[in-house]
Amino acid sequence: MTLLMRRPFVSVLLAAALIACAQRSKPDAGASPSSSTIVAPERGSLVVVGGGRVGPEIVNEFIRLAGGKQAAFVVIPTAGGDTAYADACTCARFLRDAGATDVTVLHTYDPKQADTEEFVAPIRRASAVWLPGGRQWRLADAYLGTRTERELHALLARGGVVGGSSAGASIQASYLVRGAPEGNAIMMAPGHEQGFGFLRNVAVDQHVLARNRLNDLPEVLAKHDQLLGIGIDEGTAIVVQRDTFTVLGASKVFVYGGRDQPDSGKVYRTLVPGDRYDLRERRVIPSN
Repeated sequence: MTLLMRRPFVSVLLAAALIACAQRSKPDAGASPSSSTIVAPERGSLVVVGGGRVGPEIVNEFIRLAGGKQAAFVVIPTAGGDTAYADACTCARFLRDAGATDVTVLHTYDPKQADTEEFVAPIRRASAVWLPGGRQWRLADAYLGTRTERELHALLARGGVVGGSSAGASIQASYLVRGAPEGNAIMMAPGHEQGFGFLRNVAVDQHVLARNRLNDLPEVLAKHDQLLGIGIDEGTAIVVQRDTFTVLGASKVFVYGGRDQPDSGKVYRTLVPGDRYDLRERRVIPSN
């Protein structure tokens, strides 16, 4: 083979190698390029509560993960739908009642404001952010694609904690259930199906037993079979670190689309307080 004949052949091989390299280095959607986990943030913690009363065991764990009562906390009550929120609003009372001394309430419905450096400054100095309940579409409309959303991911990347209850639970997943402005009985709402993606390839439902929602997530998984469905009852949380969560609180958690044998005659696997789950393998972690 002559040199002139080899040059095109070498060029083709080089181009193919560069394309393959670029494909391998491209990060998964919702993940940072350095992330070694599949589902949850590589660093930081999530506290995902199914609504209702947030008991002291959950509140105390949230504060502990933040670094203690002297840590800087931010509460974002936008899901609640009120016109405005004062620093003294009831949305932040649970933290102050538990002894937190540095609590800032941060709220807007305007994504332009949410995209400003001034607005996100409290998140940059915070160790923890809490997202109370309401309607999750309000959080999506205000914060998706803004500096606020990016700073929440950055907070986790530096080892902080994001917690939330009800709407503040569902918004933490990549797929947003009950996101329709028309009503929370609609599981899949085009235009409102994207959450903040702290939990990738996951959909989180809440109030599952209290509102008779046990059979709702299968509708979502039938259309989006790559998702792991997690239904959380009131007064109950999953505490997520890397790709493992632990059940904490008063009731139960239900997992749909996992690799474990479902409950007899059911489409879900039931978990109780103290149970641990591997989000990457989609299996219950055996107790010692």
